[in-house]
Parts: sequence; structure tokens; C-alpha cells
Amino acid sequence: MNTYLVVDDPGDWPLGIPGVRVVAAHDYLTAAEFSAPGPVRIFNLCRSYRYQSSGYYVSLLALARGHKPLPDITTIRDMRLRAIVRIISEDLHDRIQSSLRPLRSNRFTLSIYFGRNMAKRYQPLCTQLFNQFQAPLMRAEFERSKKGWELKSINTIAAHSIPGNHHEFVLQAIANYFRGKHRIKRKNMPRYDLAILYEPGEVGAPTDQRGLKKFAQAAGKLGMSTTLITRDDYSRVAEFDALFIRATTRVNHYTYRFARRASAEGLVVIDDPHSIIRCSNKVFLAEGLARLKIPTPATLIVHKDNVDAIIPELGLPCVLKEPDSAFSRGVYKADTPAELSRLTSALFEQSDLLVAQAFVPTDFDWRIGILDGQPLYACRYYMARQHWQIVKHSDTGGKPIEGDFDALTIEETPKQVIRTALRAAKMIGNGLYGVDLKQSGNRVYVIEVNDNPSIETRVEDKILGDQLYARIMQIFLHRIEQRKQAAA
Repeated sequence: MNTYLVVDDPGDWPLGIPGVRVVAAHDYLTAAEFSAPGPVRIFNLCRSYRYQSSGYYVSLLALARGHKPLPDITTIRDMRLRAIVRIISEDLHDRIQSSLRPLRSNRFTLSIYFGRNMAKRYQPLCTQLFNQFQAPLMRAEFERSKKGWELKSINTIAAHSIPGNHHEFVLQAIANYFRGKHRIKRKNMPRYDLAILYEPGEVGAPTDQRGLKKFAQAAGKLGMSTTLITRDDYSRVAEFDALFIRATTRVNHYTYRFARRASAEGLVVIDDPHSIIRCSNKVFLAEGLARLKIPTPATLIVHKDNVDAIIPELGLPCVLKEPDSAFSRGVYKADTPAELSRLTSALFEQSDLLVAQAFVPTDFDWRIGILDGQPLYACRYYMARQHWQIVKHSDTGGKPIEGDFDALTIEETPKQVIRTALRAAKMIGNGLYGVDLKQSGNRVYVIEVNDNPSIETRVEDKILGDQLYARIMQIFLHRIEQRKQAAA
């Protein structure tokens, strides 16, 4: 991927960066060599992004050419809107107060160079501001009022106005930004760049560390470089061609914001935001599965006016689910009318709608992994000892207890299980899903469809081994190439 620093006058740019070409804004806007679409990153360092100025048109035409500008047009607009600045100030209120509280003055200017500041104490605040306003060089102006510190404005820094004693730090900040904290280096220039979003130290992460390395190795064999990113790398999303989310997803969560931004930037993204929304809500799943006549345990969408219908329609015991429940959390079994009453009362404080299902006791749950409408793997997860779920979570926050598992080939798995899983996944999309099913006698029931399914070494990959990671990376490569061809 070519990288250009676009400035009004290259003579104003005092810093030399190996492998990065400095281009005059006029040349970028008018020269034919810069008009071709392709994998190009544009760092727009013009003096002004005023409407219809050269700086404005650099980001606008970069977008039209399929290049990846920083800042983009949305950021340029947001930086000029006082209402947006005020909203961001409110969102970052706690971080702003904790960072600036020791200051004695009533005004403060914070210089942010590619998301970094020379004083380490301000780094968390710089990171969050850079995630919101993705401009390479900017200054944030703060004022203290009766309510505390407030962000009053944020503006770009002209290249020639960087103080001389900051030059060395700016070079290091740029080098760190280009290199990335977790980039896995390749001997040959990669065709495409894949980002894998993960959460360091996450308990019950969808993929373990060995699995992440196997994904990187599989991508490398296909000519793709891999960078591990975390929640602090939101501003870097536009650098990549694809995003693979391997942190547990939720709608009201940073993972969803990453998916939304990646989708808006034209990246291939798994999990895509639509899949996250659809899989995260059990009410949607219940309605959708019923509409398509896909078999499930007897199900009732519960609200305060029909709560008395649970026992007549489903019987006891029954299972109650919070709409955004996942991984055995937010799922409860009611064995008695009193327990049912207590659970529904508590759950209605969180949501106006609940899902209730007849309890279907089984020794194990099926999990069928599906990508691009094709089955990838099949596992049977057995119930945790002396428990009715495959995972038993501790009430005191201790380590969860999990049941055993075994893996089967797709050919060994009952055809009815595979067919039912494929129908359920098709309702969501063509992403990567884990369909959970129960088998009772000759009947198969869908329990739920999960986006972001677990892919761990020696579990889901037990049958296919490294081939499982290769197949997933092949889909990424195919989709990236399709998008590039469509853009061309």
C-alpha cells in the first residue's frame, strides 16, 4: 500500500520519513498519477480543511478515488461543528476531568500528533480524542468552568507550525502509527492488510492466543499481512482491507462500533454490524425463526401483559432469556411458579420484552460452525457437571465450569442437524456463525444463532486443524478481491 503525506507546500514539511512520499496538495488534486484507484493511504496535512479549500478537496477526492484519507470528510465536518465537539466533551467527561484536574490554570492546549502527546499522563485522553477526531495533527483547547474542564474546540496543526523541539517526537509518533503495535511482519510485501480485533486478557475469548497466531499464519500464506488491534486502535480501522472481530461482540459495545466503522469504510468485516444486531437479540431470533418455520422449542415472547401465559403455554420447568443473553449468561431456568415470578420481575427491570422457551433436557448441545453459507465444523458440547447448561458460571465471579466436548466431521453429523443449522444461519446473513441446536429423539431444535462463534485450538479445530483457519482466511481473501474488482 502506497502512503502519501499531502501538504500545501512540501518545503513546509520539515521531517523526512522513510518509505513515505510527501506530495503537494495541488499535485495530488491535478496530476494523473494520483487519480488511479488502488490501495493508497492519504495523510492530509494541509493548513486548512475549510469547505472547498485544497485541504477539503484532498480528502474528498481521496474518498472518490477509493483511497483511504485521514482525516476523512466526516471528521473534517465534525471538527467544525460546535454541537459535535460539545457531545464529545460530554462523552469524555470523566477522562477529561481525571487528566486535567491537577492543572492550576483555567485554559489548556493539548497537542496531538498521530494520537500521541509528549507527556505520558495525557496519553489516554489523546487516544480517545484521536479515536473521535481522526486527524493526524491537531490541537485540543480546553477551558475550566463551574462544571469542570470542557473541550471547547479542536483544530488541525499546520505542518510548518510544529515546534522544532517536537520534531523528534512527531517522527516517532508517525513511525509507531505506521508500524502498528502488533503488526506481524512479512518478508514480502503483502497484497492486503487484515486487522484482527481482540481483547487482551479476555476471559472466554472467542479465540485463544494460539488460535490468533494460526489465523495470522494462514493469512500470511495467502499474501495477507495481519495486525492485532485492540479497542484503542479505533482510529486505525481505515488503514486495513478487512477486519476480523475476535473479541466478544455486543451491540452497546466497542466491538459494534468497530464493525460499523469498518463497514462504512468499505472493509470486509466479520462480524458485520447487521449480524451483530440480529444475533445479539433473542427476540429477533425468536420472531425470525418462527416466521421461517424453523423448529425451536415452544417459544413465547413475554411482556408484562402476557406473563401469566408462560405456564399454560410452556409448562414448567421453562427457560427465560434476556434479549441480549450469550454464552450461557442471561439465561435462567424456572422450576416453580414462585421462581418464575421472581425471575420475570427482575428481568422486566432490564427489558420490556423477554423470551421464554420450553425446557428441552439433553446431554449435549450441537454447535455447527457456518461461514459463507457452508458448514465448517461440528461439535457436541456436553452439559457442565450437575448443571443444565454447557457452562456453569460462578455466582462469586470464579472461573466458569464447562462440560466436555467432542468434534465430528460434517459427514458424521446427522444431515437434519446440518440442514436446520444452514436454514437458521441463512436468516442472519453470510457471515461466520455458530448455530446451537438440541436433538431430542428424531427432532432437532434451533436454540440460537451466534455471531462471533468460538474457534479455539484443540476444540473447534480438532477435525480440520490448520485447514479450518485457512478456509476462513480464504473467504476473507475472496471477498477482498471481489470488492477491489467492483471498485475498479
